[in-house]
Amino acid sequence: MATFLYTLGRFAFRRRPFVALAWIALLVLAGVGAVSASTATSSSFSIPGTEAQKAFDLLDQRFPGASADGATARVVFKAPEGERMTDAGHRSEVEKVVQGLKSGAGAEQIASVVDPYAGKAVSRDGTTAYTQVSYKVSGMELTEGTREALVEAGDEARATGLTVEIGGDALQAVPETGSGEIIGVAVAAIVLVVTFGSLVAAGLPLLTALIGVGIGVSTIAALANVLDLGSTTSTLAMMIGLAVGIDYALFIVSRYRAELAEGREPEDAAGRAVGTAGSAVVFAGLTVVIALVGLAVVNIPMLTKMGFAAAGTVVIAVLVALTLVPALLGFAGRKVFGRKARKRQERAAGTDKPNMGTRWARFVLRRPIAVLITAVVGLGVVAVPAASLEMGLPDDGSQPVSTTQRKAYDLLSDGFGPGFNGPLMVVVDVEGAERPKDAVDRVTGIVKDMDGVAATVPGQLNKAGDTSVVTVVPKDRPSSEATEELVHSIRDAGPGITSDTGAEVLVTGSTAMNIDFSQKMNDALLPYLALVVGLAFLLLMLVFRSVLVPLKAALGFLLSVVAALGAVVAVFQWGWLADVMGVEQTGPVMSMMPIFMVGVVFGLAMDYEVFLVTRMREAYVHGERPGQAVITGFQHGARVVTAAAVIMMAVFAGFIGSSESMVKMIGFGLAIAVFFDAFVVRMAIVPAVLALLGEKAWWLPRWLDKALPNVDVEGEQLRKELGDDTPRDERELVRA
Repeated sequence: MATFLYTLGRFAFRRRPFVALAWIALLVLAGVGAVSASTATSSSFSIPGTEAQKAFDLLDQRFPGASADGATARVVFKAPEGERMTDAGHRSEVEKVVQGLKSGAGAEQIASVVDPYAGKAVSRDGTTAYTQVSYKVSGMELTEGTREALVEAGDEARATGLTVEIGGDALQAVPETGSGEIIGVAVAAIVLVVTFGSLVAAGLPLLTALIGVGIGVSTIAALANVLDLGSTTSTLAMMIGLAVGIDYALFIVSRYRAELAEGREPEDAAGRAVGTAGSAVVFAGLTVVIALVGLAVVNIPMLTKMGFAAAGTVVIAVLVALTLVPALLGFAGRKVFGRKARKRQERAAGTDKPNMGTRWARFVLRRPIAVLITAVVGLGVVAVPAASLEMGLPDDGSQPVSTTQRKAYDLLSDGFGPGFNGPLMVVVDVEGAERPKDAVDRVTGIVKDMDGVAATVPGQLNKAGDTSVVTVVPKDRPSSEATEELVHSIRDAGPGITSDTGAEVLVTGSTAMNIDFSQKMNDALLPYLALVVGLAFLLLMLVFRSVLVPLKAALGFLLSVVAALGAVVAVFQWGWLADVMGVEQTGPVMSMMPIFMVGVVFGLAMDYEVFLVTRMREAYVHGERPGQAVITGFQHGARVVTAAAVIMMAVFAGFIGSSESMVKMIGFGLAIAVFFDAFVVRMAIVPAVLALLGEKAWWLPRWLDKALPNVDVEGEQLRKELGDDTPRDERELVRA
């Protein structure tokens, strides 16, 4: 592989105008496609194989035209203290709002508006009422005029003295790139300048990463409606693509500078940089792709699409690093060294003073047990909150308390009970029942008598007379354990009802979907972990020609991801440092967060493992003792890996400023996970374990050594072909 990549790097260097123009053409083409495509909408959400999804599919068949894909809004009214919504004046104002929504701007997108007085949507004490607005299209497809009409209707009623708030997904907007992401890129630029001491060298990784992300995100935008990709898909692709794009280019540029410093000609230096560091980039990228594509194991289409889209952006980042970076290095030549960088090299050459990475590696080699115990115990302490992990999906109750959605949620809870915001839909399929109406009444009566039920509203049979929906309002809030137990109780009663009446009972609704989603996440976590870690283990064994090094990498990853989950729980669930992170409302951690972090963080963690340990492996193969190989790896790689980790943390941390709770949580989780993995696991645990293992770290059974193909990541074959006089350690040739 190293030989092929060496040739590719030299070709890109020589044909730099052609290569650069080709990538610019791709960027323009993707940009034109994105601009020409219609705006991305919310991705349709489904959970195949669950009862809640089965019930939704049945409703689509039996109640045509009543699709659950349309947006909804609840305009909630509360009378001033001492007054009631049934008072003539307040009733008149509410009716004006209802009529205004039906006939005003955006009415063509409205399917129905329910009169609260005709639909019994007034609380028992008469202080609160609401009107339900159903739309024909999703929240992302609503026009600005329709949203403004909804907000203005509330403002007009509010002017009369009523408290008016609006809930539902009709006010949901496409998340925009904010200042946080820009700050992340700015921090990355500063780190690159400090690392390289050259504006040219610092600008190359940023420029190439932005080109790669631009192509990836624009392609996602162009295909969004065709492939049903949600707006969050491009945010994730941007987050990961930008981080790995900068890092991969950083390693190529760093190796190019090192080759120039050894006296190579620029073209040869570019080829060697791509042949050596490029091999690490390829395998690091493969681990990220495996982790992202592996999300398909969960069998949730939305998550699968997010994973594939992000993986595509990573592939583009790898290709950019292998071709566009050496091409731009051809334009830069020796300008990748700034004046200060050259002076620093001259001083270092004169003093032979070891750098920080060398000093740290020597410290760890002297005290490996102390460093190992300190690092493991420290991560273990941070991981403790993970034992209290509670999972759920965000709703209006998790919105910041300052938003109208959250205020509407609280008004409905106060007026109608905590469970009103998450009613259950009990779908009764009476196709096989002898007396359909009696079967529906029987189901209603059984559910009404269950613990945890505040109210039941029996529904009418559909036109075919084979399906009905019973609305069940729980006593407790949607995310409570009591509500989850109620869902299970209704489902447990289903078989008995079927045997008695012939009717089939299915529970669905947003609350039931959330419960099923969380359960599906839990069930898929271990199989997903086994698949991703197993494939990456084989890949790393191929790279490092070792059994223990990949095993250590996997165990270290588990430590960092559990510690990161503990930090997420402490901040977003317990509320520690919530003000600092801008978390206005604590609550359960998103159901997809654990499995998502396992996938993404594993891929990113293996980046540093590959970049750092590959250099150690290279030194060991070329004759150095195991301990010295660790020092050499840190001498050449610690500074660059540190810069790469800080950059990746800055990019991810930039998304903490997002108004979307899911994006904010993902940004924080990935940033803290990179910190733990890069600075605790890879910088402390890895050298400590390698110091304790010695030559055993690179042990591989003879039969397995012969069976595995030699991918030549360390560039040994390349050195032979180029005539480098670097003898290989004889121990490597007779290794068992």
